[in-house]
Amino acid sequence: MATVREASAITKKQLALRELHWPGAEARLWHRLANNGFTTIPKTMPMILKIMDEMTKGAPVSSTYLTLWCSTWDNSFVVLNKHGDLANASGFGGQRGEHTWATRMKKLTELHFIDIKPGKSGPMSNAIIWNPHLVLRGHHDNKTPGLTEASYNALMETALDVGAKDMTESTAIPAAPAAPPPPTATGVVPPPPGDVSNETE
Repeated sequence: MATVREASAITKKQLALRELHWPGAEARLWHRLANNGFTTIPKTMPMILKIMDEMTKGAPVSSTYLTLWCSTWDNSFVVLNKHGDLANASGFGGQRGEHTWATRMKKLTELHFIDIKPGKSGPMSNAIIWNPHLVLRGHHDNKTPGLTEASYNALMETALDVGAKDMTESTAIPAAPAAPPPPTATGVVPPPPGDVSNETE
């Protein structure tokens, strides 16, 4: 894992290379400090999404999960008051779009990546997104079908490269008392709702 000083040096080198190949490109690039409408994601997200789809073969859930993540305000919580919009953004249109989206949401819940609570928008009104690193560590410990050793090892290697310590260090966090906890890695359970900072057809 790179130190802060090393990371700064890498950034400067990459900016220099970018300027070499695309001089004056800065004004045409998107930057989170200059534009509103952004969310924070882990650098491991591509591997997380790949693993999710491998675990739900025939009913991929990655687009549904990414849409949920992009609907948060960096607090891991989503108000599900526009099912049609969420379904459409997830890639499910037409008359059965919302039904397909709902089945994917249920699958994400079954695999403990999210939890759903009822409210004024019906049975699916509110969602919380658990830390996917902790969830996948639990699935690995429990040998959940669909999670391959090759993909998990690739995720671990990526996590080590970027310094994602929650993939490697033991973390003891109390589970939410009112909800069934996801599968747990040794000493690892998902955070309680108050402590979180951001089916096939």
